[in-house]
Amino acid sequence: MIGWMIVVCEIAFWVFVLAGLISRYVLKRKKLGSIFLLATPVVDLVLLAVTIIHLNTGIAADFTHSLAAVYIGVTIGFGKRMIKWADERFAYRFANGQKPKKVKHGRAHARHEREGWLRHLLSWGIGCLLLGLMILLIGDPARTEELTRTIYLWSIVLAADFVISFSYTIWPKKEKKQASL
Repeated sequence: MIGWMIVVCEIAFWVFVLAGLISRYVLKRKKLGSIFLLATPVVDLVLLAVTIIHLNTGIAADFTHSLAAVYIGVTIGFGKRMIKWADERFAYRFANGQKPKKVKHGRAHARHEREGWLRHLLSWGIGCLLLGLMILLIGDPARTEELTRTIYLWSIVLAADFVISFSYTIWPKKEKKQASL
């Protein structure tokens, strides 16, 4: 059940984003577009509520419950960046906006990677907080083993991401040379 709710929430998130961008750039209704974009966090609240209700039925938490917390953390940590990414492309395509720039090398790329890691850290913090709250709510280590395992696994992923992201600060990605004709 929770697995399907995550899929539904992910679809709903992008439906709200798309509706907001279409309203803003195609229909030229900026207020309506803002309402749709501001409604995206409601999706997270619905998923959180459904997950808590499901856990209160007495079942043992499984990976999908962990995934709900991860999804919410990632949506909060990266949601603004994802919406900005989509907004830039919509503005370029439908409102004569500037062509989106790609950060491919050098200091700008290193900064982009560090900022991405900081967003990952925020996502991890929020997700682990939610996982911890679920663990406390259930109050039975046998039923929350999977939630604890997710915290450990995600911590390892965060550490690996740190090494990769900050390596570009020490060894910046170089610009690819254009092939001469």
